[in-house]
Amino acid sequence: MPDAPEVIQPVVTPVRVVIALCLVAPFVAMLWVSSYAKADPAFIGIPFFYWYQMLWVLISTVLTMIAYQLWQRDQRGRKAAKALQEGASR
Repeated sequence: MPDAPEVIQPVVTPVRVVIALCLVAPFVAMLWVSSYAKADPAFIGIPFFYWYQMLWVLISTVLTMIAYQLWQRDQRGRKAAKALQEGASR
């Protein structure tokens, strides 16, 4: 009986694009200084420049957690697909 052809999984998938966006967004937001280099609007007396950056600390944490969960799900799916493929070729 001939072996089943090996199915190569794509490297770039929609899930991986979302992961990349989750990880790149905080860098873009923080490196674009001219978008937040101002004092107004102040939040409880804290200038915008400072509270905007602190807000991104929280946002970055959430985005990193989302990226990690998506990565884990992607890896489990790839591992299951590989096991299924190996089982079918036997």
